[in-house]
Amino acid sequence: MTTQDPISDMIARIKNSSRMGHEEVTLPSSNLKESVAEVLVEEGYVSAYEVEELPGNKKEIQITLRYNDGEPVIDGMEKVSKPSRRVYVSKEEIPQVLDGLGTAVLSTSHGLMTGKDAREDSVGGELLFKVW
Repeated sequence: MTTQDPISDMIARIKNSSRMGHEEVTLPSSNLKESVAEVLVEEGYVSAYEVEELPGNKKEIQITLRYNDGEPVIDGMEKVSKPSRRVYVSKEEIPQVLDGLGTAVLSTSHGLMTGKDAREDSVGGELLFKVW
């Protein structure tokens, strides 16, 4: 089954799994989802991710969720850009999420990166989602 917005699906699966206390979440893999998982690992929101090859030239990504004293590290995730309404920001318009306690994730010409990294590299792009 294909989905219209794979990043929204990924965000929903991560939020639901962390709220239910699951250790891992598994979803179909793509290069974009792998990049999102890499950013989430670098920022400390999830512990790790692993890509598994499946028969039929398909891949699956398994994300290990992170908890702090039994509470999920991810308190919330919000999709900003949608297929029906893309949101692009310049380097000056990149939002601060919860006064720096959260992270904005952008798709830029330099690849997928956090808002902080995009400001440092002086690039803007499509604001995909916010996580805190």
